[in-house]
Amino acid sequence: MTAINPVSTLLNHLQTQAVPNELRRLFHGRGRCYEGLEQITVDWLQGQLLVSLFKEHDVDLIASLKLALLSLVETKAFNGKLSAILLQHRYLPDSDLEVLYGELTAMPIVEENGLKYGLKLGVKQNMGLFLDMRLGREFVKAQSAGARVLNLFSYTCGFSVAAIAGGAAHVVNLDMAKAALKQGRVNHQLNEHDLSKVSFLGHDLFKSWGKVRKYGPYDLIVIDPPSFQKGSFALTKDYQRILRKLPELLTPNAQVLACVNSPDVSSQFLIDEMTREAPTLTFVERLQNPPEFKDIDEQSSLKCLRFKAS
Repeated sequence: MTAINPVSTLLNHLQTQAVPNELRRLFHGRGRCYEGLEQITVDWLQGQLLVSLFKEHDVDLIASLKLALLSLVETKAFNGKLSAILLQHRYLPDSDLEVLYGELTAMPIVEENGLKYGLKLGVKQNMGLFLDMRLGREFVKAQSAGARVLNLFSYTCGFSVAAIAGGAAHVVNLDMAKAALKQGRVNHQLNEHDLSKVSFLGHDLFKSWGKVRKYGPYDLIVIDPPSFQKGSFALTKDYQRILRKLPELLTPNAQVLACVNSPDVSSQFLIDEMTREAPTLTFVERLQNPPEFKDIDEQSSLKCLRFKAS
């Protein structure tokens, strides 16, 4: 039996797809659908190709991978479109970034669904926007006309940008990371949004319920927490503390988009905990994930669940 060459598989995948005009994941090895490539992802940043390694690989495989990536410069799919090829070692403490080709644009402005976002490359693990949440942002945009929206664990305010673009009356963003909120403000400015309709709260949620209530009640609440944040949040222990507060924050017929991005926690966890902690909220549906995030087990991938007040 002929052994599978994972680098050839990746190269063929990248060569045989159309390069999109907007920000997009091109290859999602972490969905475990490609043998030998389970810890590799490739993102298209509108000119820059970001290849991320989530574990240390064999030296020979890395050498082969680098040659394969450099060969893309002259291929029909990428010819004339590549300004840089970047290799990020996510498994290292500082997520070291190698520039294999071209010159790094450390703070690119990219587009998704017609909206602009500023990214930061080579500074931290995450670049500033989670690409698997693309359809979640589209959902929020479609549901926000005239709504008051609460965006918990807002990070760089991607949901907020989508909500204001969808006609939200006001959005409240809450996150402990003030630097992320600062970038969120920039993201709104990139889209020429009216910042009087946006609030930024740099607080610990569990110490700030009074501030959150002051801006409510809300027609739509988005909850997209980290799986674990040392000293502040553990998903299976702290999510319930949020859910039990929801009824006092919502308008009649309001909606909640509750998200879980841990591969070890299923949709049923959220459905069961919502039933227990906030029984006035009814599960409606799980949003689809973008097709480029195919996963061998749908419960291991991102879970965005829609609930409605009744």
